[in-house]
Amino acid sequence: MGQLSFEDDCVIRELDSRYYGFLDLSNSKNAEIRNLVQQTITNLQNYIANGQVHESKNSSDNKNAIQKFEPETQAEHMENTSSQNNDETKPFDKDANEKVSIINEKPQDEHYVNALCKLGHLHLLLGEYTEALSAYQKYLRFRENNYWTNHAFIYGIGVAYFKLRCFKWAIKSFQELLYLSPNFTCANEVHLRLGLMLKHCGEFHIAQKHLQLALLYTYPSTFSELQVKFQIAHLYEVQNKHKAAKDGYEFLLNEKNISLELKADVYRQLGWMYHCVECLGEKKEREANALNFLQKSIEADPKSGQSLYLLGRCYAGINKVHDAFLAYRNSVEKSEGNADTWCSIGVLYQQQNQPTDALQAYICAVQLDKDHKAAWTNLGILYESCGQLRDAYACYLNATKQISFQSSLIRKKQAIRMKKDTIGLSKGLSQRITFLEGQLSQAPLPSITSKRRQLCSIEEAWNLPISLEMNSRQQQTAQMLPRQVTKQSPVQGPPPPYPHSQLSQSPIPSKRIKEDGTGQQEVTHNNGQTSAPNLINISESLNQRNFNAMPESNKNSEQSVVDTFDDISNDIYKQNETIKLERLSHDALSNNEDSRHDYIGTDNADLLTTFKIQMDSKQLMAAVKLLPIDEPPVHCTILQVNAPPPSPPDCPPQKLTRDQLLPPTPSVHLENKKNAFSPQLQEFCLKHPIAVVRGLAGALKLDLGLFSTKTLVEANPDHSVEVRTQVHQSPDENWDTSQGKRVWACISHRSHTTIAKYAQYQASSFQDSLKLILPQDESDKGFPGSQAMSDSDSKDSVSNSNIVLKRKKHKINSKMLRFGTNVDLSDEKKWKPQLTELQKLPAFARVISAANMLSHVGHVILGMNTVQLYMKVPGSRTPGHQENNNFCSININIGPGDCEWFAVPDAYWGGVHNLCEKNNISYLHGSWWPVLEDLYKENIPVYRFIQKPGDLVWVNAGCVHWVQSIGWCNNIAWNVGPLTARQYSLAIERYEWNKVQAFKSIVPMVHLSWNLARNIKVSDTKLFELIKMCLLQTLKNVLHIQEYVKSKGVEIRFNGRGKNEASHYCGQCEVEVFNVLFIKEQEKRHVVHCLSCALKLSPSLQGIVCLEEYRLSELQRVYDSFTLHRTQGLAYTQ
Repeated sequence: MGQLSFEDDCVIRELDSRYYGFLDLSNSKNAEIRNLVQQTITNLQNYIANGQVHESKNSSDNKNAIQKFEPETQAEHMENTSSQNNDETKPFDKDANEKVSIINEKPQDEHYVNALCKLGHLHLLLGEYTEALSAYQKYLRFRENNYWTNHAFIYGIGVAYFKLRCFKWAIKSFQELLYLSPNFTCANEVHLRLGLMLKHCGEFHIAQKHLQLALLYTYPSTFSELQVKFQIAHLYEVQNKHKAAKDGYEFLLNEKNISLELKADVYRQLGWMYHCVECLGEKKEREANALNFLQKSIEADPKSGQSLYLLGRCYAGINKVHDAFLAYRNSVEKSEGNADTWCSIGVLYQQQNQPTDALQAYICAVQLDKDHKAAWTNLGILYESCGQLRDAYACYLNATKQISFQSSLIRKKQAIRMKKDTIGLSKGLSQRITFLEGQLSQAPLPSITSKRRQLCSIEEAWNLPISLEMNSRQQQTAQMLPRQVTKQSPVQGPPPPYPHSQLSQSPIPSKRIKEDGTGQQEVTHNNGQTSAPNLINISESLNQRNFNAMPESNKNSEQSVVDTFDDISNDIYKQNETIKLERLSHDALSNNEDSRHDYIGTDNADLLTTFKIQMDSKQLMAAVKLLPIDEPPVHCTILQVNAPPPSPPDCPPQKLTRDQLLPPTPSVHLENKKNAFSPQLQEFCLKHPIAVVRGLAGALKLDLGLFSTKTLVEANPDHSVEVRTQVHQSPDENWDTSQGKRVWACISHRSHTTIAKYAQYQASSFQDSLKLILPQDESDKGFPGSQAMSDSDSKDSVSNSNIVLKRKKHKINSKMLRFGTNVDLSDEKKWKPQLTELQKLPAFARVISAANMLSHVGHVILGMNTVQLYMKVPGSRTPGHQENNNFCSININIGPGDCEWFAVPDAYWGGVHNLCEKNNISYLHGSWWPVLEDLYKENIPVYRFIQKPGDLVWVNAGCVHWVQSIGWCNNIAWNVGPLTARQYSLAIERYEWNKVQAFKSIVPMVHLSWNLARNIKVSDTKLFELIKMCLLQTLKNVLHIQEYVKSKGVEIRFNGRGKNEASHYCGQCEVEVFNVLFIKEQEKRHVVHCLSCALKLSPSLQGIVCLEEYRLSELQRVYDSFTLHRTQGLAYTQ
């Protein structure tokens, strides 16, 4: 390795991924450092090459790594169709062959491995993302068992994934980093990137949470506060929360220090909102405001071709054709001519009855973006209007291919916002294609005597010499596209909503489709009058200059916003061209992270191993006093010491037969009360992922009539009911009616009503069904047949698929239904007879019981340690899920109708999670209904059974399940937590994984664990060790936090806890806060913060009040008193 001077060596040791975005090595003023970095990269590459035993294998692996992570289009990443996503469940999974080859290389020493990480950092700082990712991946293969101790590495590989548009892996990397180190030096950068990517993925709620957190930090930043607020306002816009978006944009315009570029972006967004959103005023007023704001945007940024393009769209909307042409021409002159612009020019030409010019413009559009469905559709209409049916047919086929592909990308969130007109265009084109196929099959072959065509064919037009201006601009824009975009590149964005045109009703189209938004269409009559445009966010307007990984027209609102981060960084580069390394050396390089060349881990990692559950509280306190307090305490986990970040497990490797994929559901029939209270019943339930206890109501003489709709209405008619509006489908189907295929996304809309009003709906729907029975023929009855065939604990998938075939014709015209859910029955005054009746249940199934962990929480958790009721009509769906924190659940069908259940054993939940990701649906936040064939292909077994009135379904810990009512019925449900090691282990694993996913755990596992230690004696060794570890970790964290707070000169005030007081969660990040609470001193409404979020508000903790819930002496007493009980106790060993 080449020799460096001592000073140069110190600089290189200091550099890592945390300087990304702050140190601009492309700036001439940093040329000296850039040369040093390039020299070091050469030295490291030589050193690594010499350190490999099998050099040829390494060359192959390096090539494979680069190819494997070559930047692909966003659509490929979001679809997970690229090879890198196949069968992968972790953000750092490796190819098996590469892994074996790398391991065989036998590094000579630790320096070899650390050189790979350093190489990744340096490539990253130079903007060489593919090379950086390749080096990081090789480093990871040697650090599989402790990579999580190197936070700079996780941040670096996350940034590399982000820049290469591998958003799935970037999100996972950043989530792990925030879990491991909430106070990481660049945590604000991480939150911003997560917010942008999650917005792109349609996870709006969690995206907003991250963007809000990015605003709190005081760390050095590559973005301004106003830029983040702009992203938040845009987040409201893409959710169609127009008033909030408008208020956010107007707030930014009132800021004195807003930059011209940001002001141009704000004006552009406001202008387009006024053009599209009807609720913002009368049409004339809106159009005037739209033109005004877009012109102001152009004044602020004269080089913005996008604003000019949108201005042209507005002029076209009010029939100012000449002004529209000028605006489009100026947009092209700014070297930002894109497929959208050319498509709009084509529409104007077509409206002016200039078909040849329209043809040229459309050809420009589809040559720039071969997947531009609007241009293909308009081109087809143009050809059809000229009588050239074969060319029209070809264009329509291209358009429908793109609609079909794009729709699959955004099924989860776009379907929520999608208007009925979207389905209209897809159906209309399909019908039009069918019509043309019929016409063409009967048409005579063309001959030389045939009438001369008005337009050249599509093949000829593709190679037609077009006007110099069009050609030059087309080439100029094409040169801006990256090499990754090829003929085979799939489209990048979701399909815009399309108004339903009348394409299918006439051989010659009477209407033209005019582009609106990023490819959005509006129907334009031949007389030039336009219908009101539907809203689509034109987020290509958000700094297109740096979003150069795809054709501009392919970007939807979320996608284009992702790359505004590049602009944010570039702005900082302009403002801080001479950033020195010292910028991060003082306050930014913190968090106990080793910034030396050797990234082996931190001293804390070694210290943690000294904490063991055999320690008493005095020994624990003494050990804590040895921990450093110059930095905030590291992340607290209640899992095992030095455990990796939690992640979904791999499915069991055993290949299942067809019969094993359809296992019989464990069931038991109770004949009398003695059977119900036998210990064997509880053992039976705990033994299986899910179980059905049949005849329970009869055996215990439960009065289910107390939970009937009639009784509920008489008791509390005005009680609130949450209503979910859903599409009625058969239990084993979930169709996307616009595409005619099965999907995972299960869409429902939330509203509220009262018990009395829902009872009226429930009764009227039953009466309506009676009226429909007589006209039905036998094949249309459907549900009675399915009940007869499915009334078995062992489902026959073949017979069920036969039922599916009979009912498929109903899927397109599916009716909507309303499902009454989450009716709270916790109030003992209102529901005393109902709650008293449930005391007849055996202890393990009761809502409140000493053997139920959830009874020890000490406060109400609605729906978990209280009863909830569900009011159903046929087809009501509870989508796929695991119970909160993996607790067991009890569900009793009140009747009179049946419910059909589907369940997957908890060992396979990682496989279901991966399928959700494959279908672009969030496992935790999303609403999904699995396609059974997808599960079987992935070797995932599914229980399927019918729950009849009076049957109790026991859902064991972690079981994935989804339910649909077959008839009219009510159900009651609640959760229980048996005192077993398995239940506790799954609960804390999910508690920690929820932290990674930024998902709130509604069961406060730390608070619950301390209450369990106070209240019960544990004889199960494994359960004892798990609870004791939780006590150890949390007491250590409490002691360490208090020592740190005292070192800051902050007084800790005793606050205590009130009776039945709820557990506390951080108001910012929603993690549980135990014992040590932080509150802003001057806040009117006191909001609890965790230490990490308190430090974001005030790094010195000045102005922060620190409160203590329990005396340390009490926690020490509980900790020391919790010992393994040697005689048999309440716990079941499992």
